[in-house]
Amino acid sequence: MLERLLAPVFVLLWSTGFIGAKFGLPYADALHFLSARYVLVIVFMGLAALIFRAPWPRDPRRVLHIAVAGVLIQATYLGGVFVAIQQGLPAALTSLIVGLQPILTALAAGILLGERVSGRQWQGLALGFIGVLLVVSNSRNPGLNQAWQWSALWPAAIALLGITLGTLYQKRFCPHFDLRSGAVIQFAASLLVTLPLALSFEPRSIEWTGSFWFALLWLVLMLSVASISVLNLLIRRGSVVKVTSLFYLTPGVTALCAWLLFDERLGALALLGMALGAFGVWRARAS
Repeated sequence: MLERLLAPVFVLLWSTGFIGAKFGLPYADALHFLSARYVLVIVFMGLAALIFRAPWPRDPRRVLHIAVAGVLIQATYLGGVFVAIQQGLPAALTSLIVGLQPILTALAAGILLGERVSGRQWQGLALGFIGVLLVVSNSRNPGLNQAWQWSALWPAAIALLGITLGTLYQKRFCPHFDLRSGAVIQFAASLLVTLPLALSFEPRSIEWTGSFWFALLWLVLMLSVASISVLNLLIRRGSVVKVTSLFYLTPGVTALCAWLLFDERLGALALLGMALGAFGVWRARAS
């Protein structure tokens, strides 16, 4: 019951990530943006861990596993997505590339985790991907028709690899940890990776406008705190194939948010794709 309640909350929160990026990236370079985000998460979750006396892992190997999972899920995935969008890759194409994750996870889960992927789950994954393709190709996003270069494509591919490996790694080596202290470890490790890259390769830094603050606080509270906590709970309680199948729903929900906030229109095939993606996720998770 808890998993069924958390799943739609996760999809809704995770889907707003592209919206937050669209608000904030005009005022900051991607890695500077993420570094500021990580600092605030460390402060918020560090205070929560201190006030509520959250337990901290005592085994150095466990700390290392939590940190590695954080670098893959946070620094690698988010860094790739934000750099891809800033390099000019439309958010729709970015979400389509990252939408390959459930299939890659299903391929690797049997080898790395010993999870059996049923025929019904494979059918659901395939239907979900077709639904994502329909949503992205028919959402009437003007950026979808613009030329994009390989320099914008490879960060999205790295993001796909990061979220896939991170989910599998966390399920295998550290599925159970306190969400407050664990978040501090994961985001501190991500900051140690991201900030040096930002200082070395990005010239513009940050314009501290009201719009940027709104985007930053939204991504910190709704994505890095709430959404990641829900994702960790889902990974802890269920198979990675079922958890990652939820990512098929995010392009459709993102398209709805863009329609509400930016008046981006949805075509009939996009609506059909949303329905097909939802059915695919239900079929993959019902097994």
